[in-house]
Amino acid sequence: MLYFDIRSLEAHAESVDGTLEASDPVWQEDDSRPVQAGVHVVGRLSSAGAGRFYFSGRFEGAAVAECRRCLCEVTVSVSDDVHLIFAESGNDEAEEDDVVLIPPGDRELDLRPVVREEWLLAVPAFALCREDCQGFCPSCGADRNSEACTCPPPSDPRWDGLRAMRESES
Repeated sequence: MLYFDIRSLEAHAESVDGTLEASDPVWQEDDSRPVQAGVHVVGRLSSAGAGRFYFSGRFEGAAVAECRRCLCEVTVSVSDDVHLIFAESGNDEAEEDDVVLIPPGDRELDLRPVVREEWLLAVPAFALCREDCQGFCPSCGADRNSEACTCPPPSDPRWDGLRAMRESES
C-alpha cells in the first residue's frame, strides 16, 4: 500500500510495504519503467511535527535499458535508500528543496509520485550488457561481440603531430 490517511499518520507511524506497478498511471510516456514485477517499496512513514511527515525506506526493482555499446536490450537492477520529508503547503519549512509539498486540505498521502521520481534518478543512464562488450565497429558497423572485424583501429587526427615527432626520432 502506497496511500496513507494523514489523520491516522498524525496518531501513529505506519509501515510501508507495497509495489508500484509498471502499469500504474503515475508513470509518464517516456519514463524508464520497471519490469512487470514493479518497484517494491518498504519503509516507515511517521509524523514529524504539525503538518509534517517523514518517510525512511528503500525501493528495489529492475528496468530494461539498451547497452550503451551494442544497443542490445539488458535488464538492470535498480535500488536505493529513500529519506523524504513531506510538509503541508504554507508551512515555513515547506519551501526547502528537499521537502515534498502536500496540498492543503489533502486527506491522503500518496507515495507513488515521489517513488517514481526517486526511481527515475536511480535508473542508470548508461547500461552495459557485460563488462567486456566490444560494441559496434565505428568504420563498418559490425557487431564486434558476434563477428570479427578487419578494420584498422580508428585513429584520432589530433594526435598526428605527436605521431610524426615520435617517428622522426626513431
